Amino acid sequence: MGILNRLQSYISWLTTDPLGFIVYVVYFSVSILASLILHEVGHAYAAYRCGDPTAKMLGRLTLNPAKHLDPIGTACMVLLGFGWAKPVPVNPRNFSNYRRDDFLVSIAGITVNMTLFILSLALAVGFNGLLWRPEVIEANGGAREFLSSDGIGSAVLLSGMGKQFGSYMLHPWVQYIQRFLLMFAYMNLGLAVFNLLPIPPLDGFHIFNDILLGGKLRLNPQTFQIAHMALMVLCFTGLLSRLLGFVTGALEGAILNLLLLMVGKA
Repeated sequence: MGILNRLQSYISWLTTDPLGFIVYVVYFSVSILASLILHEVGHAYAAYRCGDPTAKMLGRLTLNPAKHLDPIGTACMVLLGFGWAKPVPVNPRNFSNYRRDDFLVSIAGITVNMTLFILSLALAVGFNGLLWRPEVIEANGGAREFLSSDGIGSAVLLSGMGKQFGSYMLHPWVQYIQRFLLMFAYMNLGLAVFNLLPIPPLDGFHIFNDILLGGKLRLNPQTFQIAHMALMVLCFTGLLSRLLGFVTGALEGAILNLLLLMVGKA
């Protein structure tokens, strides 16, 4: 979804369902803050455990949003569905094994996001049994139809959903918990997939360099700046949106189907 389309969707939603949109903004804001902050704290903690106290000394081993949020990266999360926070400062000279420790620090944030994604989605599946009447799920071909999320529409119909489908629900209040879990899961998955791109300064570049190139590739600050600008251009032109949307959709669907199979609800 492009920036203009997303903005139009926001405006249309605000005018037709103000309460639903307000709830969406609250859920979306909490999801962004938690996903980005925990991603960066994961990096800072991994670096600290690998022997580098730089991030801790600079106050990055904290849940304070002001220490982590990057204005442009946060705007991208709102407008494009993926983005970034301020990079955690790392001094690799403090590592005992550069290649191993650099990989561990780089993968830490993505690992945190993927863990939160799986846990949130699993909880959403669990809450499905408390929300919908069994006969409704069976009549619609299974629980899969009630557990899709695109981060803006189906994940957070919220107030309108309760009015339209209230008679089909066992406990209508559960929808607010479940829809937040779906949004939080989608946000963490999008952040993890985006950061896996092998483009500086994203984590994927360090992972690619450490695994395939043995940590031999060294980029000067000017090259990093150019790569960062190129990444921003790709983001705001929407060229990455379709690719990331396809990958996140496929991953979300596969893991959701696996969870549903595990509980016998596919």
